Amino acid sequence: MFDAAARRLIDPPLNRAGARLAAAGWTANGVTLLGLALGVLSALVIALGAPLLALIPLLASRIADGLDGAVARATKGSDFGGYLDIAADFMFYGAVPFAFVVLDPAQNTLAGAFLLFAFYVNGTSFLGYAILAEKHGLETRAQGIKSLYYSNGILEGTETIVFFVVICMFPAAFPALAWMFGMLCFLTAGLRIYGASRIFVDKGPSA
Repeated sequence: MFDAAARRLIDPPLNRAGARLAAAGWTANGVTLLGLALGVLSALVIALGAPLLALIPLLASRIADGLDGAVARATKGSDFGGYLDIAADFMFYGAVPFAFVVLDPAQNTLAGAFLLFAFYVNGTSFLGYAILAEKHGLETRAQGIKSLYYSNGILEGTETIVFFVVICMFPAAFPALAWMFGMLCFLTAGLRIYGASRIFVDKGPSA
């Protein structure tokens, strides 16, 4: 919901930093993998019992997630780079809730499973929409220049990062917050599927 507004604020400094990284020899894929490694490290730190400390690699991983696109724009982007970026994002999004389940299985397992279920459904609605949008030549740059169509929704990357920061700061609240965030994920997916039914229903044969 807030990604487009956030992009307008963060893209200029990210683009400058990305240009410097590109000039220093960094590749977009290298930055993507660094961001993924930092995200996995944050999940490991959470699982080991230090969620507040995990904020350092977690936030660093999200900075890297923004920088990889900036490096790509300063050099030569690729479809594989966009694919790697979204795959790394989904790995990170799954790793953090799983880490909270490992941290406290007795309290967090059911809520964590529900949250991962909601992420799965929401991610499927997002990627399926992107496939149809590509098929029918739709384009949007509301979230910046991307390798695939980014459909907006109630919950986007900005909201997910804020949610991860909050549960790291208040780990005891994970179950309640996970249930609420998961329900909002289902609502986002439902609205996206409804939107797809309005846009694509007459645009081609059904599966």
